[in-house]
Amino acid sequence: MIRVLVAEDQSAVRAGLVLILRSAPGIEVVGEAADGEQAVALARELRPDLVLMDVQMPRLDGVSATRQVVAEGLADVLVLTTFDLDEYVFGALRAGASGFLLKNTEAGDLLDAVRTVARGEGLIAPAVTRRLIAEFAAGSAREPSADPAVLATLTRREREVLSCLGEGLSNADISTRLDMAEATVKTHVSRLLGKLELRSRVQAAVLAQELGV
Repeated sequence: MIRVLVAEDQSAVRAGLVLILRSAPGIEVVGEAADGEQAVALARELRPDLVLMDVQMPRLDGVSATRQVVAEGLADVLVLTTFDLDEYVFGALRAGASGFLLKNTEAGDLLDAVRTVARGEGLIAPAVTRRLIAEFAAGSAREPSADPAVLATLTRREREVLSCLGEGLSNADISTRLDMAEATVKTHVSRLLGKLELRSRVQAAVLAQELGV
């Protein structure tokens, strides 16, 4: 069962999200938050598997709330936004969000996204994600370039997996590309995130773009 906390300040939108999630087998809505502070507090109390987090909320915005939730290891975060490329998305991904969704996403895609993140795969909607990664790495939102020396800690195989992440590939895609079991891919991803001190595979994808891996 995937336990989800929904954080959205607009009650009608929140009710719609909850309705969709509760209609799906294997997904349980364990709590609802109307602002960022409440989202963090409920994440600490309920320890959901995933927080569906609106980025624009009162008291504490979704980016700041995401940063706290991820830093404390409370849950994975899937952010909701109105536009697919904006400062909020960049901020949320830097804060450690596992991925993002547009608010006009179809119900089926929302459920697929929740399940994708719950499996540990944070790259959602590959076509959009690849564009986001490229924009993130090349645009004004880029931080100072990462030090290539950080790659020295990775094995050859981990560098290959990192390169695939930079292309926005899923674990299944990487498994096919590198001819290895999907479970092995997941292990490599976990190890390289640990070595590079990154919170999500989206951050790893951006690093791969920045360093030209």
